[in-house]
Amino acid sequence: MSGLRVVLAEDDILLREGIASLLQRSGFDVVGQVADAAALLSLVRGSPPELAIVDVRMPPGYLTEGLQAARAIREEFPEVAILVLSAHAEVEHAMELLAGGRKIGYLLKSRVTDMAEFVETLERIARGGSVVDPALVQELISARRRNDPLALLSPREREVLSLMAEGRSNAGIARRLWVSEGTVEKHVRNILTKLGLGETGDDHRRVLAVVTFLDAH
Repeated sequence: MSGLRVVLAEDDILLREGIASLLQRSGFDVVGQVADAAALLSLVRGSPPELAIVDVRMPPGYLTEGLQAARAIREEFPEVAILVLSAHAEVEHAMELLAGGRKIGYLLKSRVTDMAEFVETLERIARGGSVVDPALVQELISARRRNDPLALLSPREREVLSLMAEGRSNAGIARRLWVSEGTVEKHVRNILTKLGLGETGDDHRRVLAVVTFLDAH
């Protein structure tokens, strides 16, 4: 896909010039370089490129200016492919952006070391694909594990909760698992405790436990 029209938004001039030079040597047409989000939007609105490479944190606040600009570009020019570069794997920001679907990518700056791989990533995004940095995938998996409300449950307790979700009573669960009803009651108490559903004097906790189970699947 040589000749792809690219704009580059990065406030670090050395990094920006370095990437631009590498892209040009690889056959890309770098049609604009800017150092802040406002200049990026102005550039894209003046003449939409085929691909925008955008740093997440840019002047004036060095917060999420680049991300906000990328969002605006996606809304106004859905056909412009976007690669966001970040110094860190920021899950929340990345997921918000990647929810946009096709022609989108999120890559750590440290990944821009293998030029052949970087060029391949850009071409894949321009063709309509989406690219997620492997470090972000690991971060997402870790976050999922940290936030899994069922993580504290034993395999048997998960089994009991699964049968609760099917609408079975304690007696029905006991028959299914070939255990006593008292054993099931003990498992249910443990499940409710581990899920943080304290005593309330009604049966709503059982419903909430099932809702938690269904929401985690």
